[in-house]
Amino acid sequence: MAPHPRTIALFDVDGTLTVPRKEATPDMLEFLQELRKHVTVGIVGGSDLVKIQEQLGSNALDVYDYVFSENGLVAHKAGKLLAVQSLKTFLGEERLQKFINFVLHYIADLDIPIKRGTFIEFRNGMLNVSPIGRNCSQEERDEFEVYDKGAGVRSKMVETLRKEFADYGLTYSIGGQISFDGWDKTYCLQFVDKDFDVIHFFGDKTFKGGNDYEIFTSDQTLGHTVTSPDDTRKMCTELFMS
Repeated sequence: MAPHPRTIALFDVDGTLTVPRKEATPDMLEFLQELRKHVTVGIVGGSDLVKIQEQLGSNALDVYDYVFSENGLVAHKAGKLLAVQSLKTFLGEERLQKFINFVLHYIADLDIPIKRGTFIEFRNGMLNVSPIGRNCSQEERDEFEVYDKGAGVRSKMVETLRKEFADYGLTYSIGGQISFDGWDKTYCLQFVDKDFDVIHFFGDKTFKGGNDYEIFTSDQTLGHTVTSPDDTRKMCTELFMS
């Protein structure tokens, strides 16, 4: 049994366990398995399960205690599916179409340096919106991240959507380099709050508007801001393994 049996450590993926959209290093994967000897380990990613498996290994469901893809809207425990939330069921087709149409019109009118393709990615439980388009290259992704920090393209779009669709029951979180999501990571906490006395969360986008902010500031968690995968390893070593 782990030394901290009633403690779980939840981890964001991009910028926390991996370089954004890159695979985790062998050292990080090995470290996470060593960490599981001390605490329960859960993954909380905004991406769908396929992308999480690309970054953390095709066996991710089997080698982590919990895997929450799409911010927990698709939840797995010990390799088995716990629950799935459907955005289509939650909103209904009519309201979903209205939202998508608005987003596409908004992006069409945006004056930004470049646009590529796949501006909306429809996931099982959420919509991922990218003003530049998810088909951009890594170089274009990096350039947009820098541009967006000054221009606030995503933050302005999020504020507009919050006002326009205030009655939809959605939350909006800016994550990664180019996109934002329509649900936040606190959704996953319902699956662990009764089984653990202490819930740690580690993420890099913990600032207001970032996709780690809501779970980082939740009363149910002890939030930790990290700056890189190396910083995550250092912090976890000091907290759980020293």
